[in-house]
Amino acid sequence: MIYPDYPFSPHRFGVRSGLSLSYLDEGPRDGEVVVMVHGNPSWSYYWRTLVAGLSDKYRCIVPDHIGMGLSDKPDDAHYDYTLQSRVDDLEALLRHAGIGDDAPVTLAVHDWGGMIGFGWALAHAAQVKRLVVTNTAAFPMPAAKALPWQIALGRDWKIGEWVIRGFNAFSAGASWIGVERRMPADVRRAYVAPYDSWANRISTIRFMQDIPLAPGDKAWPLVEAAGRALPGFADRPALLGWGLKDFVFDHHFLDGFRAALPQAEVHTWEDAGHYVLEDKHEILVPRIRDFLDRHPLAG
Repeated sequence: MIYPDYPFSPHRFGVRSGLSLSYLDEGPRDGEVVVMVHGNPSWSYYWRTLVAGLSDKYRCIVPDHIGMGLSDKPDDAHYDYTLQSRVDDLEALLRHAGIGDDAPVTLAVHDWGGMIGFGWALAHAAQVKRLVVTNTAAFPMPAAKALPWQIALGRDWKIGEWVIRGFNAFSAGASWIGVERRMPADVRRAYVAPYDSWANRISTIRFMQDIPLAPGDKAWPLVEAAGRALPGFADRPALLGWGLKDFVFDHHFLDGFRAALPQAEVHTWEDAGHYVLEDKHEILVPRIRDFLDRHPLAG
């Protein structure tokens, strides 16, 4: 399949025994590194406009998580679909790409990618020199925020798994309700294309089932630790780009980042949704580029 506005040549990496992870590595090898981490149910396709806007100067490394995008989609017997696995995979990919423990990076995150990226940053805080944060989380659910019923259905109910895996309801639904500006049909098809069968939709439901809401949940310790560590990044440049029509990562999450990163540049749009880079890439990509150019890693 040809993916619109995705002229890149993905690489593949044996991230675990028998499992191959697809990723983009675009831009000059000696460019400042921008690591872009997607969430659920998207894939590296979400970041395509930012890669196009940066890769003449910046080295853009963009994984497709296992089970997502163009990466392998194993069953539960061959992969543990947990937040810790995602963090470990990102660690392995960056090592494979030659990003050593002392190499500076810019961390760009969206959706569940915030928990993955900041989970990785727990052991690599000194490497993270700049932050680009879009409609995501890096801390437990705010007390004032209720879990939307659409997410609870997939997380907690067997019928939710049946609907999501049987009809691709989450990925297809997100391509409609995740934006305020309707996606072109070919772009919408690109978002949902990797999830074309019951087997290939496993990760979209496992991501939801791994959402931590209480201390007994498997991902809770990692997310809680990331939340505690987040204010430690307040001393470095950060940009927050937010679609305010996101019914999941709404103003409660934005407020959490604003409190933890009080010096951050904040750009919000009342007429943008969860996929803020779809709704506002013509504005947001140049602003991110300007932000990076104004805060070089050297000098």
